[in-house]
This record gives sequence, C-alpha cells and structure tokens, in this order.
Amino acid sequence: MRIKGVIFDMDGVILDSEKLYVRFWKEAGRACGYPWETEHSLAIRSMSRPYATERLKGFFGEDFDYDRVRNMRIKLMNAYIEQHGIEAKPHADYILKWLRKNGYKTAVATATPLERTKKYLKKVGLYGYFDKIISAHMVERGKPAPDIYLRASEELGLKPKECIAIEDSLNGLRSASGAGCNAVMVPDLDGPNSEALSLTRAVASDLRDIRKIINDINKEM
Repeated sequence: MRIKGVIFDMDGVILDSEKLYVRFWKEAGRACGYPWETEHSLAIRSMSRPYATERLKGFFGEDFDYDRVRNMRIKLMNAYIEQHGIEAKPHADYILKWLRKNGYKTAVATATPLERTKKYLKKVGLYGYFDKIISAHMVERGKPAPDIYLRASEELGLKPKECIAIEDSLNGLRSASGAGCNAVMVPDLDGPNSEALSLTRAVASDLRDIRKIINDINKEM
C-alpha cells in the first residue's frame, strides 16, 4: 500500500526542543530535591503524563511529586523560550514544503498540549504546513500506547499502513509501530538501540532523507 501521509512527532523531530526538555526537567527535578540525572529526562521523552509519572516514581519513589516538578519545568522552559526563542530542526521546512507540493497529507502527533504545540509551530513558521495536529490530551492513552497515531491517521482519512510516522525516541517508535504505521527514526539526542531498530522501517540521517524513504517504499508497492 502506497504512502499517502506523514505523521510527525514534534519535539526533537520538527522542533529542536528535546534538548530543552532534557535540560529543564533535570533543573526542575534537582530544584525540588530529587537526584535527577540526564538519563531520567531521556527515559520519559514523548511519554504522556500517566506513563511518565509511573516511570519517575520508579526512579525516585512513590512520593515523587510529578506536578511540582513538571510545573517548575514548564516555568523554567517558558522563560528560556521567551528570552531565546525556539528553533526548527534542520530541513524541517524543506521536507514539509516537498510533502505539500507532492500531495501528501501531514499531521503532528505530540505529547505537548495542543495550544503550546500551535504556539511553538507558529513561532518557527511551520504551523500552516500541517493538516491535523493531535495532542496526547485528545486520546485516552498517550505515547508509548498507539492511540495517538491511530487518531492521527484517522483524522487524515488514511489507514496507519498508508502513513509514515517520524520519531526520535524509543517511546514514540513504540507508539507508531504499535499503531501499524511505517515508523521512521530521525535520531536527535541519541541513536537507535536494538529495540528501536526492530520497530523501524528505516533510520534517517536527517529530515531530507524522508523524501527518499517515501519514494523507496512506494516503489516496493
């Protein structure tokens, strides 16, 4: 079945923002008295609130105060973005323009709340390139459950197998693959491990590679 749509994770794929989440989760966690390390931030990338809460309690104990840390992380990160702005990932505009020109449907599937997603995409001038924006708050279960990619493909009027899903994290790949999408990894803060490789149709060096990956898959059909 030919590829007709592309569903993008946002943070670390469209926006160069994953590094900010990692940084400010760590700063907030330590400010709240937890021995937070970088790997704790990496472990919850793309995870929705219930899954992230459970994972962090596994690290820091059952009394871990998720809301307190999260609220501080939001405050710190918002202050940074207001002062320094936020950047798109390299070649995001190129691939989105190519997809639009060639008739592919596009969506965002993100753990970030809807209004903040819109705000960030507008800041980098990419909001208008997406047909649909799906936030984890719009589905019963966020990533790594498959719900958000099932919803995104449905909103595009496509079957999951007609879509490429682009992710940078293992939790996102679990979600995309579980939904039946053609999962593609564009590494950001770390490369694919063995599980990530088992879930992906391809690993791209950057967003420009998505054009070739789509063409290669469609040639197989």
